[in-house]
Amino acid sequence: MSTSKDYLNFLLEQLSSLDEITWRMMMGEYLIYYRGKVAAYVCDNRFLVKPVPSAVRMLPDAEYDAISEGDKKKLLRVDNVDDSRFLTELFVSMYDELPFPKPRTPAARRKKTD
Repeated sequence: MSTSKDYLNFLLEQLSSLDEITWRMMMGEYLIYYRGKVAAYVCDNRFLVKPVPSAVRMLPDAEYDAISEGDKKKLLRVDNVDDSRFLTELFVSMYDELPFPKPRTPAARRKKTD
């Protein structure tokens, strides 16, 4: 099951007090960026964040979940998506601990345009 556009729009509305929130579709699912860094994944109508130390502190009881079955990369599932203030604080606290995306290689850019 892929994420519904309504769920993505709901999450974006919850984060609307933050500047520089953008998103990108990837294979029927979504990445949410905060100030140029990947801050969350929206997969199968689940809101997942990277388990950086500040997110682990703010979500002490969160379950670890994978983007897809068999994926070894585990992320924190955020269930408290109705609290926009909490989501805003979560993104702000995570920002310094999130890496910037790796620059795309020339070969990867060529493949996209071919």
